[in-house]
Amino acid sequence: MFAGTYAQAQAYPNRPIRWVLGFPASGASDIVARFLGVKMSEALKQQFVIDNRPGASGIIANTLVAKAPPDGYTILLVSSTYANLITLHKALPYDPGELAPVSLIASASNILSTHPSLPVSSVKDLIALAKKRPGEINYGTGGTGTGQHLATELFRLMTGINITHIPYKGAPPAVNDLIAGRVQMMFALSPVSMPHIKAGKLRALAMSGSKRLAELPAVPTVGETVDGYEATTWFGVLVPRGTPRTIVDTLNREIARVLAMPDVAERLAALGFQTQTSTPEACKKYIESETVKWARVIKEAGIQTD
Repeated sequence: MFAGTYAQAQAYPNRPIRWVLGFPASGASDIVARFLGVKMSEALKQQFVIDNRPGASGIIANTLVAKAPPDGYTILLVSSTYANLITLHKALPYDPGELAPVSLIASASNILSTHPSLPVSSVKDLIALAKKRPGEINYGTGGTGTGQHLATELFRLMTGINITHIPYKGAPPAVNDLIAGRVQMMFALSPVSMPHIKAGKLRALAMSGSKRLAELPAVPTVGETVDGYEATTWFGVLVPRGTPRTIVDTLNREIARVLAMPDVAERLAALGFQTQTSTPEACKKYIESETVKWARVIKEAGIQTD
C-alpha cells in the first residue's frame, strides 16, 4: 500500500512540461522563463519547453492555457498585464477563473529611457519638454494594457503632460524603435533596456520602482521627482483550473527551492529582477489587489482596447 502511494506521488512529471508565455522572445517574460526553465528542468527531471505565443497583450497565451487539460503539463507565465486585462476587456475569450495561481516568481522595475537625441537629462527636463511640446513626444510600449503602458499613463496622469502612445507587439520591437528614434521615450523593463543603456544607445532617466537599481546606482527613481509615483512589473505562474493540488504544490515547492538558490538569485538580480515567492493563495490575493490598483489608472486615463 505504501509503495503504491509513493509511486503515485512520484508520477508527476513523467513527460516534458510546456511553459506558455504571451510575449515574444528577448522580452523580460522570455528571459525569466528561459532561465528558470533550465533550473526547473533540472529540479523535476523533465524538460520545460518554452512556448512563446505573443499577441493581444497575452490574451492568446492565456486562452490557450485556460483551455488546456488540467494535468500540470501546460503552465502559464504571466506578468502585470494579466491583471490589467480583466479591467480592459469586458468579454475575454477565457474566464479568468479558468486559471489557478501557483506562485509569484519575480518583479522588475521599468527604466524610464529616452532616445539620446531628445534634449533631456532628467525627469524634470522631460516633464518640462512635454509641457512645452504637447502631443509631440511619442512613447512606446509592448501593447495596450501592458505594465509599461500603465506605468507611463500613471506618469502622465501625475504630471499632467500630453504624450502619444505607440503600442507594439511586445517590448523588444518597441525598444528597437526607441533605439532607432522612431519613438522618443519608454518605460522599459530593466532586463530588456539595461544592455542598451550600458551601450549608450539609450539614456536612462529614472527607475519606476521605489528603490534605485544596484546596477545603475546613479539613476534616481521617478518618485524622487514625482512624489508618490511607483510602478513595478511582477511575474507569476498559473495553471488550468482543476489541476490537482498535489501538482500545484509540487510546482510551488520546486519554484521556491529554485529561486532560493544563490546563483539563481544573483543571476536574476544582475538582469534586473527581484525574486519573490508565495503560496497559491497569496498569489491569488496579490493578483486581485493589483487588478483593483490598476483599474483606477485605466479608468482615469480612459484606456480602451481597439
